[in-house]
Amino acid sequence: MNEPKPFASSADTSEKQATLEELADGVWAYTAEGDPNVGAIVGPEFVVAIDARSTPAHARVWLDELRRLTDLPVRYLVLTHYHAVRALGASAFEAEVVVSHENTRRWIVERGSDDFESELRRFPRLFRDVESVPGLTVPDLTFSSALSIFLADREVQLRWLGRGHTEGDAVVWLPEERVLFAGDLVEAGAAPYMGDAFVLEWAGRTLDALERLGAVTIVPGRGPAVRGGAATAAIAATRAFLKRLRDEVAAVLDRGGSVKEAFAAAHAALEPDYSGATIFEHCMPFNVRRMADELGGEGPRVWTAERDAEVWAELHG
Repeated sequence: MNEPKPFASSADTSEKQATLEELADGVWAYTAEGDPNVGAIVGPEFVVAIDARSTPAHARVWLDELRRLTDLPVRYLVLTHYHAVRALGASAFEAEVVVSHENTRRWIVERGSDDFESELRRFPRLFRDVESVPGLTVPDLTFSSALSIFLADREVQLRWLGRGHTEGDAVVWLPEERVLFAGDLVEAGAAPYMGDAFVLEWAGRTLDALERLGAVTIVPGRGPAVRGGAATAAIAATRAFLKRLRDEVAAVLDRGGSVKEAFAAAHAALEPDYSGATIFEHCMPFNVRRMADELGGEGPRVWTAERDAEVWAELHG
């Protein structure tokens, strides 16, 4: 008899080694072995920070590193999208302005509390200092398609390329340096999470638009910063994962099979290539459930802690 799989990332208790890396002059990525990535762009007068980590206490570990580089204030904190592990550390930055896409702000208001509880149970290691979270951070400034922030002569572009990992994914693009902070639209050595996704758009026109930017360096949502051919490969691998999972689920459902059968087929098809990818086992039940909903014409449903447990039990039972 097979042992039951530990729920989501509940068994992930090992600390991750963080890496601080300068990608261009004043452009920094802080990556941590598959944990959600963050970054910063240091200008002559202020800092633009990118994503906030899961709690203020967790964010301060990153801010301590940033303060070794500069004592300039964080004027802008950019949230690439809303998932609790990326946003709930926001208060630690004391940013003058928190900025996101307009759909991200709406999702925070509509489903932020449910997502907080869901991710708290999925990622207990990342939320060990959960008492430091003062509540949801709602962005002060939003945009619909593009917004530019200027650090002297350097233009930092915030772009919405289409629906993908969520409805409100923003990328941070430095056109002169051709450095892209992709949020979770691109992963490197990690499985894409599709639970709140618009999968067909993500795998199609959204990644098409991202690829057309011609980034030389990409900071993915999870995994190391990638350059040149490795950056191109990360986009291709993300797209391939989305398409293969979609094809496997659709094939089972089209012949009248169940979502549980679709999960078994998709897992079997993807495991040989992705079993070593960060959060692969965590993502798969939620990915398959979302894919089945999308194929049935349904938009992303709110993930509550109760729904998480039900889907996990149904597909692993």
